[in-house]
Parts: sequence; C-alpha cells; structure tokens
Amino acid sequence: MAEHAARAAHPAYPVGLRLSGRRVVVIGGGQVAQRRLPALIAAGADIVLVSPSATPSVEAMADAGEIRWIKRAYEDGDLADTWYALVATSDADANNAASAEAERTRTWCVRSDDAGAATAWTPATGRSEGVTVAVLTTEVSGRDPRRSAALRDAIVEGLRDGTLAAPHRRTRTPGVALVGGGPGDPDLITVRGRRLLAEADVVIADRLGPRDLLDELPPHVEVIDAAKIPYGRYMAQEAINNALIEHAKAGKAVVRLKGGDPFVFGRGMEEAQALAEAGIACTVVPGISSSISVPGAAGIPVTHRGVAHEFTVVSGHVAPDDERSLVDWPSLAKLRGTLVVLMGVDKIGAIAQTLVAHGKAPETPVALVQEGTTASQRRVDATLATVAETARAEDVRPPAVIVIGDVVAVGTK
Repeated sequence: MAEHAARAAHPAYPVGLRLSGRRVVVIGGGQVAQRRLPALIAAGADIVLVSPSATPSVEAMADAGEIRWIKRAYEDGDLADTWYALVATSDADANNAASAEAERTRTWCVRSDDAGAATAWTPATGRSEGVTVAVLTTEVSGRDPRRSAALRDAIVEGLRDGTLAAPHRRTRTPGVALVGGGPGDPDLITVRGRRLLAEADVVIADRLGPRDLLDELPPHVEVIDAAKIPYGRYMAQEAINNALIEHAKAGKAVVRLKGGDPFVFGRGMEEAQALAEAGIACTVVPGISSSISVPGAAGIPVTHRGVAHEFTVVSGHVAPDDERSLVDWPSLAKLRGTLVVLMGVDKIGAIAQTLVAHGKAPETPVALVQEGTTASQRRVDATLATVAETARAEDVRPPAVIVIGDVVAVGTK
C-alpha cells in the first residue's frame, strides 16, 4: 500500500511503445481484451492470449492467426520474456498474481480492475492522418476515463475537419487530390476529404460540390470555380486538366472538389490520367455517390428484401434514341430491380417512354429527388406513365436523382 501511495504522488510519464515483433501477453478474453486487441494487432505485436474462454470476436482473431490463444487460466511464468501485459480477467486473485509476476519480471502491466496497482495505463487514443492522439489522466486520484475520451474525440475531430490544424513544417510534396464531396450536405464529405481541403492551397470546385465547405477555407486558399475557367483553345475538361497541372507544378497542394464520387460520372479518371501523363502525384478520395445517398435521404432504399435484389445506375444526359448513348435501354426495361438515373431530368420523358416501349409496366413507381441531402431537398412521385408531365408541372430541375422501381413505394406503404 505504501508503494501505491508513493507512486500516486507522482504523475505518469507518457511514452509510445514500439511493440512490433515483441511478445505481448493478454490475460482474459472478455470485453476489455476485445477492445484492446485490435490496436495491439495493428502495432504488429506478437500477441499471446491466456484465457479459458473468449468472446466470439476475440475467438475470430485467434482463428485468423492474428493472436495465439492458450486456452487455460493464468499460470505463473506466463509473462516470461514479455514486454507488455494486459491483465483483464474477472478473477481478482489471478489478476493480482499476474500483476505480481509483471512486477518481478519488470514487465509493463496494465490492469483493467485496479489502475492503482498497475505499472502502466492505457490512454484514450484516436488517429487522424499520420497522427496518433493519446489523452492520459496522469494522476491516480481523479482519473476520469470519460473526460479523457471526450478530449480525445474533440482533438481528433478538429484534426479531421480542419478546425484544429498545425502547418506542416517539412516540405510538402506538391500534388492533386481528387476529392469526392458527396451528394451536397457538407457533413457527408469523408473525413479524409475534409482534412485535405483544410490543407489545400488551391481548390478547384464543381458546381455540384458541397459549396458550404468553401466558406470554411482560410483566406489564403485560392478557390476556383471550374465552370468559369477560361477555355481558350481547349475544351472545358482540357482546361480543367491544365489548371490542375499548372497549379501543382507551381508547388501548390491542389484539391479538385467534385460532387458525389470522382469516378461516378465525374470524369475523375480523365483528370487522373492527365495528371499521370504530366508526372503529377494524384490522390483519389472516394465520395458518397448521390445514386444511393439521395434516395436514402428521401426514404427510398435502392434494394429491399423481397422487392429488389439489384440496382443499376445510368446516366440520363443523352436521350435513349441518341446515337451517342451507350446505355442498353431495352435490357434495362427487362430488369426487375431498381433503376437510378442521374443527370436525366430533361430526358425523363423519353427515358420513360423507351422503358415502357420495351416492356416496363407504365404504373411502375418513379421518384424524382431534387437537391438531395440539402436544405432544399424535395421529392416528387409519379409513375412511368405520368412522370414527364409531373416533372414539368412540378418544375423539377437539376440536380435531381430519379429512382424507378417498386422500392419507391416501400416507405409509403
């Protein structure tokens, strides 16, 4: 007890352990082990679990070969040649015995049942790109794991969304990130996409990108509207490609902010290919596609048990009878699943007529979801027989996602 009191008088010393290839012993296969093991596995530790039983998740780690499992209770000597131990059983006597062995063998030991008797504590940890945040209450008295976790969460969230940022002191490698901004709601961009925006020098944005995110950028960031890039002798896409290359070659960190996902009707691959040909490093950050997120936001599942076992996403920017169309509309009419049409508002009449002509029932439900996931979202319902007139009467305008199929009626039954 005197030793515990003496230790409590001094704060804990924080340190990062490099456990790759080093023996770590976990005693107890319950919920504590289930929470702690993934981080130890990620650290590359040589993990031995000592426990007569384990949760299904822990057992799956053993089956996958991520840990070695000795299926028995703790015995003296189990911590031989061990660098780090986690003691987490419901047996107080076993915990005390393992802790005593750790003390004898000078093994750093964490105890889930008695932090005061442990020689090490586990901080609340979180990760952002290239950074591990660890928050540790340094004194035994007043330890508050919930407060540590809350602080951890606040710091990680700030790093991820760019509200807490430290400038890179080392030279950055110039390049371009093709970032999918999601369907419109700024909260639906990925964590990585938001972080890259916060680190950008130049942002070239699409009209359909999440515009609210641009207001959060620091004043020094140059924001370029892709629709307003002067084309000169170039086609629009060529002009955008050249703008990306020009700014990257000037040593800038460039983000190409696109709506939805860069590779779903977003010409992202064209830009990636142009950058590769110019020798520019390119990072692709996937985004949430409007093809599934907008229907979901409007209460429409693109698949539903007993209703639709598949969904197909097509571009409607070219009419079915246009020789440039690459869509096999007759085949789509024969499918029983859901059809999601992007960029098809002005062609929906011709699309509906073509589907019906090739066998799709005229009473097939249709929903048009305009400006999905934003404050201006609205949903207009119709059928294939009525959708052309309904879209005109309701003045449905792009951007809108069109959903065709029985799933449209699932949420309204």
